[in-house]
Amino acid sequence: MLAPRPLARKGRGAVSNLQGRYERNGREDVDDGWERDEEACASLRTVVSDEQARSILTRNASPDIPFNVSLNPYRGCEHGCIYCFARPTHSYLGLSPGLDFESRLFAKVNAADLLRRELARPGYLPEHIAIGVNTDAYQPCERERRLTRAVLEVLSECRHPLGLITKSALIERDIDLIAPMAARNLACAAITLTTLDPEIARTLEPRAAAPARRLRTIRTLTEAGIPVSVSVAPIIPFVTEPEIERILEAAADAGAIGAHYVVLRLPHEVNPLFQEWLQAHFPERAQRVMNRVRDLRGGKDYDSDFGKRMHGEGVWADLIRQRFTKAVERLGMGEFRGRFGRLDGSQFRKPLVAPAAPAKDKGKGRAAGQLDLF
Repeated sequence: MLAPRPLARKGRGAVSNLQGRYERNGREDVDDGWERDEEACASLRTVVSDEQARSILTRNASPDIPFNVSLNPYRGCEHGCIYCFARPTHSYLGLSPGLDFESRLFAKVNAADLLRRELARPGYLPEHIAIGVNTDAYQPCERERRLTRAVLEVLSECRHPLGLITKSALIERDIDLIAPMAARNLACAAITLTTLDPEIARTLEPRAAAPARRLRTIRTLTEAGIPVSVSVAPIIPFVTEPEIERILEAAADAGAIGAHYVVLRLPHEVNPLFQEWLQAHFPERAQRVMNRVRDLRGGKDYDSDFGKRMHGEGVWADLIRQRFTKAVERLGMGEFRGRFGRLDGSQFRKPLVAPAAPAKDKGKGRAAGQLDLF
């Protein structure tokens, strides 16, 4: 007997609440005949809880990414992108990387105070900070929480270089802060554009801005004098991969001056979650997609080795690289290359006021660096 096709929930990316890899007790969904399909697919309410974070700047030494320091005001992300590499981090909280990741969120309410304290440390050396790397800093709850706005106010005050990456139009709200910093060579932005097809985007990134709206955001930021690149990520074989050239052309028309890409990554629980999504939305091509993913990963579903995890390896990886590179060159989108590293840290000045550290934190060393980004 064939396994039943997974049922998608409206407005959610994950199909299930897959068990996290650190949970001690196993659980298994069983259809006992009492739950109707419409109940199984009912909308799931988003809950945002306050969190008093102990640290706010995280560091990594990965040679695959153009920054060493990042800041994430939120844990979990309501955008619900099924491919999100940060999903497995919810396992550390005893929650599911599936539906929990996109519906049970945590807001680091003391983010701005922690940042002030960090920047005021004796001997602090400014290094450009990437905002919104693990989870989108402009996800829906930011409208009310305004944590990203508060962080930008601190960085603006201190003239600290920063880069923003998002798939939300909400970034336009903060142009009044970002544009003056960009004029000083202190800020740049990247907009993630995975597909131009609104139907695919609706299931792939269910609560993110529509593709057309993201293109308008690129234009709006560009017209405000903010240098913008487009992140074509992830490239999913036979789903978004056929659109590579069209995405770049649309982004260039909107004003983007640079581009980069990442092929689909399936670390830890992202792998089964993505395959559930494939069966729910593209059952007729699911096997074909996974076969090509394995072609890109040396026969495996995923390879986390530096130098391979972002772009893959082999014939098909080379073909994607050539297509992308030729399109970027043809469209004149090479200007942004290396710009993040060229932001000016020499203008940095200490914050005028920095909150005192809680007594229990005094004398303790800096928290350990961020996760390895899988």
